[in-house]
Amino acid sequence: MSETLSTMLPLGTIAPNFDLPDTISSKNLSLSDATGKNGTVIMFVCNHCPYVILVLPELLKLAKEYQEKGIGFVAISANDVENYPQDSPALMKKLAQKEGFTFPYLYDETQDVAKAYDAACTPDFYVFDNQNTLFYRGRMDAATPGNGQPVTGSDLRNALDLLLMQKNAPSDQRPSMGCNIKWKKG
Repeated sequence: MSETLSTMLPLGTIAPNFDLPDTISSKNLSLSDATGKNGTVIMFVCNHCPYVILVLPELLKLAKEYQEKGIGFVAISANDVENYPQDSPALMKKLAQKEGFTFPYLYDETQDVAKAYDAACTPDFYVFDNQNTLFYRGRMDAATPGNGQPVTGSDLRNALDLLLMQKNAPSDQRPSMGCNIKWKKG
């Protein structure tokens, strides 16, 4: 496990488009397929990262809550599955079904989408407004494996609440921390 901070893509960035296979439905989905009427959360995750495993139960709860408020959610895994087979599309689908994902779980085999978002770690969260403009990027909350902080989703919830109230983006946006994305060699 290599602890890595997110790179903090500049606020105001327009969401890069994508067309990736959804491991749950076996259909390709684009940004417009995942976009919510009031905003969209795009998150880079994977199956095996202890940081993702720690926050997953609260993340699933948070997603259900905000999907009901018109926020779209999509998870993307870009890890090199040749060297990290536990992140393969078949196992992504198995995890999503076991945990009851209410959002697509896309596989970025080429890693081009992760690069377009300047994603660096798992989990890495991006909140876009209803015009697909970056409103928030960073951590879900202060919890990391072993630090004793409760998993609350407070940072991400605050950003989504401000977005829904049409307020300014949070001024204090802290990087997410997690395992580095497992980039392909070469």
